[in-house]
Amino acid sequence: MAFRIPPIVKVADTPWREPEWDTSRLQGRFLVATTPQGLTEQEVAAFTRDGFVVARGLASADRCLELEEVIAAEIAKANGPVEYEADLGYPGSPQDRSSPGGSTIRRLRQVIDRHRVFADWATSFDLTSCLASLLGHRLVVPLAHHNCVMTKQPRFSSRTGWHQDFRYWSYQRPELVSAWLALGHESSSNGALEIIPGSHALQLDEHRFDAEQFFREDLPENEELIASRQSISLERGDVLLFHCLALHSAGPNTADQVKLSVVFTYRPEDNPPVPGSRSDAFPELSLPRPGGSSPGDTPGDTPGAVSG
Repeated sequence: MAFRIPPIVKVADTPWREPEWDTSRLQGRFLVATTPQGLTEQEVAAFTRDGFVVARGLASADRCLELEEVIAAEIAKANGPVEYEADLGYPGSPQDRSSPGGSTIRRLRQVIDRHRVFADWATSFDLTSCLASLLGHRLVVPLAHHNCVMTKQPRFSSRTGWHQDFRYWSYQRPELVSAWLALGHESSSNGALEIIPGSHALQLDEHRFDAEQFFREDLPENEELIASRQSISLERGDVLLFHCLALHSAGPNTADQVKLSVVFTYRPEDNPPVPGSRSDAFPELSLPRPGGSSPGDTPGDTPGAVSG
């Protein structure tokens, strides 16, 4: 039976306290978070500048193992909403379901309904504390987008072109952040995400995208921007937080092991979906401030770093 959770999820039973920040560090050209309880001012500033930040080891080994075991069972059953590589027609994907590799699963969709472990992770204190640093403490989890496990398989996985998630979504403002949890090593060899730093803050004309809203790689004016891309290497338990307007892409998995990533998206309470849109077609999870409200909270008070 599908697991369902109530519309209001309590994130933590302990009173909210302002954490003591650990010292952050730089890795490569992008900032890596080191604290499990929220982001520092420096990390928030880096997200504002680059459109993404990595929180190393945010998910414990036990949580990753529990998620991995549930995902393995779900892949074996192949029940519920499933996206196959062959259905998309991306470069490198099987031609159709009857072709070799045609049954390769690309994504398990609507995972919040599959098992409690997904809701436990999506509403966990460590994760939502980081997101509250970016979006404010009144968080909502849309279930229409992401809410999935990316299952990038070897041999038959495809390449995903450059795109901005918000071009496929409908909300009042482009103020959403996605949390990408790696359940194993992610690098260019197995299809890690690539992101163009600062692209979330650019005004990009429509002609720079094709009819399917992919950023055109054949335009000379796009080439310089794409050349600035960064491959985001992750290890088990690391979480990549990225802006809904950040241009990102991913290559195929040329390694010999499946790459599993759990992805949820978050928005501030005062940025609802457009009525009647696909973004409005599913229920959402409303998350109160960790530990409940605190003195001085007022309705609609959702300070955060992400703005459109």
